[in-house]
Amino acid sequence: LRTLGVAFSIDDFGTGYSSLSYLTRLPVDEVKVDRSFILDVAHSPRHAAIVRAVAQMARSLGLKTVVEGIEDDETWRSVAELGCDYGQGYHLARPMPEANLIEWLADRHQADSLSVFGPI
Repeated sequence: LRTLGVAFSIDDFGTGYSSLSYLTRLPVDEVKVDRSFILDVAHSPRHAAIVRAVAQMARSLGLKTVVEGIEDDETWRSVAELGCDYGQGYHLARPMPEANLIEWLADRHQADSLSVFGPI
C-alpha cells in the first residue's frame, strides 16, 4: 500500500488501545490526537502539555500531528502554537461532498495561503 502512496495514521492517539508501541511497530505517517485532549486545550495547562508533548514526539519520529475537534478560533490558534501540523473540526469546515471540497480548498487558498491553520 505504501508504494501506491497510501499514508497511515493512528486515530484517537492517547486513548483506548492506541499505544506508544504502535509507533515502533507500525509504518505510520501521522498520529491523530484524540479530541478529548483538544476540547479544553486553550484553558487547561495539562491538556496543552500533553498536546505539545505528542507534537514534539511525532516530529522527532518524522511523523505529522493531526488534532481532532477544533470547534473554535481559540482552540485553532492554541493547537497551532503547540506545534501541531494539521487540524480538523467544525470550526474549519463541516463535512461536505467532494465537489464542494474542491471549491472550498480553492477559496481557502486564495484567502490565506500562510499555513494549514490559516493566518495566525
